[in-house]
Amino acid sequence: MESYRVPTGSGEAELVVKGSRFIGTAGPASDAEGALRFIEDVRRRYPDATHHAWAYRLPGTPQEIIASSDDGEPGGTAGRPMLAVLAGDGIYEVVVVGTRYFGGVKLGTGGLVRAYGAAARAALESAPMGIKGLHRIASLRADYALLGPLRYEIEQHGAEVIDIAYTEDVHLEVAVPEAALAALAAALSDLSNGAIALEDQVVATRYLLCSTELPR
Repeated sequence: MESYRVPTGSGEAELVVKGSRFIGTAGPASDAEGALRFIEDVRRRYPDATHHAWAYRLPGTPQEIIASSDDGEPGGTAGRPMLAVLAGDGIYEVVVVGTRYFGGVKLGTGGLVRAYGAAARAALESAPMGIKGLHRIASLRADYALLGPLRYEIEQHGAEVIDIAYTEDVHLEVAVPEAALAALAAALSDLSNGAIALEDQVVATRYLLCSTELPR
C-alpha cells in the first residue's frame, strides 16, 4: 500500500430519523488505545445517550487492524455499517462513534444500518483529511561542500530532510517518497561521484503525511 487517507482532525454531524437523533463523530487514531480514548471522550460528552456504537480502522502488518461495537443495538446494525464506510472511503488511522438518542420509534435492522452508516459518512465529510504516503528513511553522510546541492536534489525529488547534524561531516536523515527513491538515488550518486548510495542507506520505512484535504 503506497498511500492511504487519514483524518487530520475531528468532525461531527447530526441527523434525525423518525425521532431518533444520531450524532456521528470521527477523528484520528494512531493506535487502538487512542481510538478507545476517543470513544470514551464522546461518551463523556453525551452521557445520557441511548447508545454509543463505534468502529476503528488502523493499518497493520500484515493485515489491517479493525474493531467495532454495536453497543446494545441489534447485532451488525451499527458498528459494522460504520466500519464498511471507513473501508469504502479507504481511510485508516480513524475512529468513528455513532451516538443515538432513541426517539420512541423502532427503525428495524435496515433502518439502523442506514442511519449509522449515514452518521459515520457525514462525520467523515466534516473532518479535515490528509494523505499519508509510504516513505523510505535514509541516513546519509556528506562533505559540507555538497550540502547545498544535496538539499536541492532532495527537494526537487519531493523528499524531505527530517533531521540534520553538523559534525566532521554532515549527517542527514531524509524521508523519501517510495516512488521517488530510484530517481533520487541516481541523482545523488551522480552528484557525489558514487560516494552516496541512497538505496543502501535506508534504515526504516514510515507512512508520512504528504497532502491535506479540506472538509467536503
